[in-house]
Amino acid sequence: MSLRHITPHDAHRMISDGAALIDIREADEFARERIPCATNAPLSRLESATLQTGDAVIVFHCRSGARTKANAERLAKAAGGNAYLVEGGIDAWRRAGLPTEKKAGVPIELMRQVMIAAGLMVLLGVVLGVALDARFYALSGIVGAGLVFSGVTGMCGMATLLRRMPWNAALKAV
Repeated sequence: MSLRHITPHDAHRMISDGAALIDIREADEFARERIPCATNAPLSRLESATLQTGDAVIVFHCRSGARTKANAERLAKAAGGNAYLVEGGIDAWRRAGLPTEKKAGVPIELMRQVMIAAGLMVLLGVVLGVALDARFYALSGIVGAGLVFSGVTGMCGMATLLRRMPWNAALKAV
C-alpha cells in the first residue's frame, strides 16, 4: 500500500473532518513544538498496535517530511487502512500559517545535544593533544569509536547519558 502526500491545508481539513494526526517524531521534538490534536507515536517505537485510531483516516507527519517519506511502507503497514503523509511535515504546516503549540523551556533535541557534546569532546582532545600531551588525542579517538558504535548498533550511550541530565527533565514528562 502506498501513502499519498497531501498539503498541510488538505491535512488540516481532513483532521477537522475526524482524521487522526500522528506525529512520528521523537518525544523530545514533540515536547518542543507540536500540531494541536496530534498524537505522538515515535517512529523508533511505532507498531501497528500503537495506532488505536479505530476506523479514522490517519495523517502522518514528521519535521520536514523526510522521515515519513523514507518510512512510508512501514507507516502504511502500521496504519492498516486509509492513511496520508503531510508533505513537508510540521515545517510546511508552520509555513502555511497553520497553528502549532510551542512549549517554552524545553531543551534542544537530544541528537543535537549529542552532536554538540561529541564535537566539543573531539575538539578538546585535539586542543589538549597539541597544547599539553599527545595522549589527549585518545579522547577524540574514543568519541569517534563511540559514534561509529552508535551508528552501527542504533544505541547511543551519550544520548542515554544526556537524557538523564537535569536540563532534560522536561523530556521525561512527555
